[in-house]
Amino acid sequence: MRAARLIKMVLLLQSRPSMTAAELASELEVSERTITRDALALSEAGVPVYADRGRAGGYRLVGGYRTRLTGLARSEAEALFLSGVPGALREMGLDDAASAARLKVSAALMPSLRDAPSSAAQRFHLDAPGWYQEPETPELLPVLAEAVWDDRLVSARYLRRDGEVERELAPYGLVLKAGVWYVCARAGESPRVYRVDRFTAVALGDERFVRDEDFDLPAFWEERAAEFARSLLRAQAVVRLTEAGARGLPYVTDRAAARDALEAAGPPDAEGRVTVTLPVESEEVAYTQLLPLGPEAEVLEPAGLRARFADAAGRMARLYR
Repeated sequence: MRAARLIKMVLLLQSRPSMTAAELASELEVSERTITRDALALSEAGVPVYADRGRAGGYRLVGGYRTRLTGLARSEAEALFLSGVPGALREMGLDDAASAARLKVSAALMPSLRDAPSSAAQRFHLDAPGWYQEPETPELLPVLAEAVWDDRLVSARYLRRDGEVERELAPYGLVLKAGVWYVCARAGESPRVYRVDRFTAVALGDERFVRDEDFDLPAFWEERAAEFARSLLRAQAVVRLTEAGARGLPYVTDRAAARDALEAAGPPDAEGRVTVTLPVESEEVAYTQLLPLGPEAEVLEPAGLRARFADAAGRMARLYR
């Protein structure tokens, strides 16, 4: 524990011109007295740590000292590519590795470039969860993340609609979509997608699997996500739209379905409205999606959906008359 702290202290001093005892204590989460003892121990070990006295004093390395302890470990290098996603790193249990990697990179940079990490961090941040929901970290995410990084097989129990099943999985990759974690894993010939929060048990195996080098996680996810979205659209609604309604349609329904429906529509009628045949999940979902368009959309079919809009319009008219 102390050895790791001493190494981190050297890297901190190497990445900055000087640091006060209070700054070092805050970074290393120890007392200032411990910093004084650690600085003395480093000096006795041959690391040229110099203490500047006075109000503006602090600790610094003298003589252009450079440590060779800046080589990245595998886990640190992998975590570094995710360092713009702090929440995801924390949930996967990789925040310590990412912190160590960033520190080593900072220590290895030339002095003129040492503000690059903080500069980038102030210019990019990914907030993955959607609005109006509290993101929950699945309890079994860290062990699945470990299996993904290490290409380890896992024995898992997964809760499906028809009950719980047991599977031996080769987890290829993790995806964070709108605050929900998914794992892309191979149970047989081809990979499938599983929601991480539906796993009831995951045991990390000793055996490693051979990863398919042609597997492309972003491409696989894009294809499966598109298939899933299309599979939900089992019904149709015929809708007559104003120009404003046509502009707003992609923002209230499936974007790809709305785009295809608008491209397939004929020319506007005498009132400037276009009629589209829109794939929808169900009448209930279509009602909630199209209602925000108000008078910019007129549902023509199915009759049951049109009747619901007519009833809603009547109640709105009575409410605001």
